[in-house]
Amino acid sequence: MGNEVYLTRAGFHKLQAQLEALKTTERQKIAKAIGEARAQGDISENAEYDAAKEAQAHNESRIAELESKLANVRIIENENIPSDKIFIGAIVTMHDVDNDEELTYMLVSPEEASYEENKISIYSPIGKGLLGHKAGETLEIKVPAGILKYKIKKIKRP
Repeated sequence: MGNEVYLTRAGFHKLQAQLEALKTTERQKIAKAIGEARAQGDISENAEYDAAKEAQAHNESRIAELESKLANVRIIENENIPSDKIFIGAIVTMHDVDNDEELTYMLVSPEEASYEENKISIYSPIGKGLLGHKAGETLEIKVPAGILKYKIKKIKRP
C-alpha cells in the first residue's frame, strides 16, 4: 500500500476537521498558555511554560502528521476494489462459530479504526485474516487470545 492512506469519505472529512481544530483552536489555546506563563517572569524554571511549549511541540507534530496523511489520501469509494473478496472498505458479516453469534465489521485503515463503530483496521489480526477471502469460506484467525473461527456470510461495499 506504499505511502497511500486509504480512507472512506467520512474518515477523510474527520481528519480534515481534526487538522482544522489543531491549527486554529488548539494553537490559540497553547499560544495563550505560553503568553500567560511568560508573564509570570523568569521562564528558565517555569513548569507552566515548559508544559505549554511541550504541548505546542506535540500539537505541531500532530498537524504535520495529519497534513502528510491528507496529502496521500485515496478515497476508497473511488477505487476499483473487487466486491466478491474482502478488501479495505468491505463490510463483512460473519458467523463466529465458537460463540454462535453474527458479527459485522467494516475493514478500514488504522486512522479510521473504531471498536465502537465496528470498524477494524486491515492491520489488526482479524483484519489481516479476513483480507482476500470470499463469502462462504470458513477461516481460522490467530489472535493473541487464541484462534477464532469465522464463516463469512456476506460482503458488501459502503
